[in-house]
Amino acid sequence: NLDAVRAEDNIPRTVLYAPPVPDGDVPEAAHAALRDALSTTQSWLADDRTTDTTLVVVTRGALATREGQHTDPVQAGLWGLLRVAQTENPGRIALLDTDTDTIPTTALTTDEPQLALRDNTFHTPRLARTTDQPTDRPRWDRGTVLITGATGALGTVLARHLVTQHGTRHLLLLSRRGTNAPGAQELQQELTALGATVTITACDAADRHALTSVLDDIPAEHPLTAVVHTAGVLDDTVLADLTAERLEKVLRPKVDAAWNLHELTKDHDLEAFVLYSSIAGLIGNAGQANYAAGNTFLDALAQHRRALGLPAVSLAWGLWAQASTISGQLDQADLRRLARLGLLPLSSADAMDLFDAAPATGEAVLAATRLDLGTLRKQGAHLLPLLRDLVPAAPRRAAADTGGTEGGPSLAERLGALPDEEQRVEALTDLVRVQVAAVLGHSDPGSVDPGRAFQELGFDSLTAVELRNQLSTASGLRLPTTLVFDHPSPAALAAHLRQRITVEEGAAATPVLADLDRLKSAIRSASVDRDAFDRITGRLRELLDVADTANGSAAGDDDTDRDLDTASDEELFALLDDLG
Repeated sequence: NLDAVRAEDNIPRTVLYAPPVPDGDVPEAAHAALRDALSTTQSWLADDRTTDTTLVVVTRGALATREGQHTDPVQAGLWGLLRVAQTENPGRIALLDTDTDTIPTTALTTDEPQLALRDNTFHTPRLARTTDQPTDRPRWDRGTVLITGATGALGTVLARHLVTQHGTRHLLLLSRRGTNAPGAQELQQELTALGATVTITACDAADRHALTSVLDDIPAEHPLTAVVHTAGVLDDTVLADLTAERLEKVLRPKVDAAWNLHELTKDHDLEAFVLYSSIAGLIGNAGQANYAAGNTFLDALAQHRRALGLPAVSLAWGLWAQASTISGQLDQADLRRLARLGLLPLSSADAMDLFDAAPATGEAVLAATRLDLGTLRKQGAHLLPLLRDLVPAAPRRAAADTGGTEGGPSLAERLGALPDEEQRVEALTDLVRVQVAAVLGHSDPGSVDPGRAFQELGFDSLTAVELRNQLSTASGLRLPTTLVFDHPSPAALAAHLRQRITVEEGAAATPVLADLDRLKSAIRSASVDRDAFDRITGRLRELLDVADTANGSAAGDDDTDRDLDTASDEELFALLDDLG
């Protein structure tokens, strides 16, 4: 009981939580489970007393770790929602899918934010490149092909592709508005002119009765042989602002419609059953908890069908270049955010090539996207765990634990190196302006007025979360989701950070000592070359002269001063070790 845990005087650093499994049919249970998870997660994250506690959410059967393994789509939906919670609130939530009631302590000490436990072995979700398998490809020229969301941009691209490239001759195109949808009648005329028989029907596939009626009307001489479910809607917001109503709006065309299609067609002799999912569910794209939940349900449904011996593939699409009812809602800030993740837009032609290639992989779930590997490499330790196997790890030094750059001093240490308080506040203000410019897509941080309100600068709830996460990484602090609203300008936020960051006595020496540490191994490696070694020790004497001169006025010239001119090489190295 999380309420009881939060009422304790000392909340543990790690808390296990197994969400209840609701009763009812699958769509009903999925909605109930996600409503409960949303409410629970919002309450947990809003409690300042849990800021330093990691909530480990335990599910059972949400993931398939091998081909043919049964999955629970209801539990899978939780992973989509909670992956977004992880993105928006780094370090606060971990996910564990298990096949046992006993949780080993090692599951609680790993740095992996997502784990699956199978037969006492841990598995981590990772994307990997696929290869062709000896698998039969579906025939699209047999019988009737049903497409949901068919008058939207993605459904229209697919309908044209099937007719022109695969010889499909009987199309049943479903959308909520039918022939009244923009461009629907023109599409019907175009495909008819190409030799196809096209029926466009107004039907919400989430309405089981209406869908049953449509399927019953398919003529026996052209039976249903393939289903492609492309329908979906967006209603983006950060998890803290997501309501049960907005959750329901996005889940219905994903969860309810897909499950209806599954149940009502599982006795048909289908060549293909294709679900249009989204990579948002795999990476936990910020601001899309409802959409991610619906799409991980689709991914698990594909795996569930495959375990039953039924055809299925879920295509977790990345960004399409062609505007659609979904991607057309993305503004420039959204596109920049996706670009920083390393996601590149797909042309319609490339997308259809991936659609055609998917069956040959033999996989139930595929991420169909373009990736900017150069951008991924630059992310270093901050690269999404899901993508790490796609980019070879570059040699790197570990980052400082408290907001340091890789191999360098922390933010607190860098502030300590500055001579006065005014310069420290100025440095923090510059840091905030740089991060604000990056989030808003400004090339010049100098254009960010530190006294101007974030709302006037163009911030919304999603960009506010992104700025909070960037500053948390830079500072090593766990900052609240309300950071931008509590401190409503870059100057106010910088002043707050200064209050939170402790600058230790003597920190001014830290950058120099860090540089000396890095010199040690290089100098020892060079010692095999006597000429190089002599030049190095000469330079070290010069550095020690500088240090001695700088310190001489305070220390005075007494008998205890080091005579640098007569120091041996061994003494110089010993002194270097002492300084480092």
